[in-house]
Amino acid sequence: MTPTTDTLDNNIARPNQRAQAYVELAKLRLVAMVLITTSVGFYVASTGTLEWMRFIQTIVGTGLAAAGVLVLNQYIERDLDAQMVRTCHRPLPDKRLQPMEALVFGVLLTIGGLLYLTFVVNILSGLAISAIVITYLFVYTPLKQKSSLCTVAGAIPGALPPVVGWVAARGTLDIEAWVLFAILFLWQLPHSLSIACIYRDDYAQAGFRLLPVIHPDGQSTRRQIVNNCAALLVVGLLPTLIGLTGIIYFFASLILGGVFLGFGINLAISRSMVAAKRLLYASLVYLPMMFLMMALDKIT
Repeated sequence: MTPTTDTLDNNIARPNQRAQAYVELAKLRLVAMVLITTSVGFYVASTGTLEWMRFIQTIVGTGLAAAGVLVLNQYIERDLDAQMVRTCHRPLPDKRLQPMEALVFGVLLTIGGLLYLTFVVNILSGLAISAIVITYLFVYTPLKQKSSLCTVAGAIPGALPPVVGWVAARGTLDIEAWVLFAILFLWQLPHSLSIACIYRDDYAQAGFRLLPVIHPDGQSTRRQIVNNCAALLVVGLLPTLIGLTGIIYFFASLILGGVFLGFGINLAISRSMVAAKRLLYASLVYLPMMFLMMALDKIT
């Protein structure tokens, strides 16, 4: 191969590598999880025939905004990410992209998604996305270096996507939307705390004030996990009790919630890294199964 050919191959590869870095920056797997919960909110809120065009519009707007928020979060935390093993190879710490490129990319995605939802879907969905943007970037992100309450603060924007779906479909903010919010809110606490247990040393290195970092003995973390798993078991039954879902969902929720609580109790007793990882895996099974059963057994 001649030097000219090598140069040509490098010129072709470089744009591809940059494009891959932008895709990585957008965290598509996390965006997919956001869109799944948004879709469930939209679907269970729908009555009669599903409005497919509005559904697609909701997914597009939410996906853009979610990706934008994740990009901006990495822009803000780029120096902290560089200090942690699990994040040091992200596009910004790894210097595959420049900070200004990420900032522009994140702002365009976020504003684009917000405006799209507001003017194409409805104002309420735009307001719900605005709440996600504000609480994630301006409350949760800076709070991570100041207080263990950041986990609670971070659960708020994480629990809002099904609300976005609900208000996009109904155009009203009903009690059912808040029940969906509560389920996702309570789920996120043991999910996030299990991750914090696993990567405690990494978070400590970067100066994040997560519960396992400021209380290394883990007692308060384990107590919070068990308490929230227990609360989730109860709150998870509400969709049937308020007439949103049928009896099949009720018993599925009871079983799934009981199993999830069991994993939380197992961590509290064993205090092992293996138990923390099992709880994390259980959380990743629990949520999609709960929402799948909710969608399959909805009444409205």
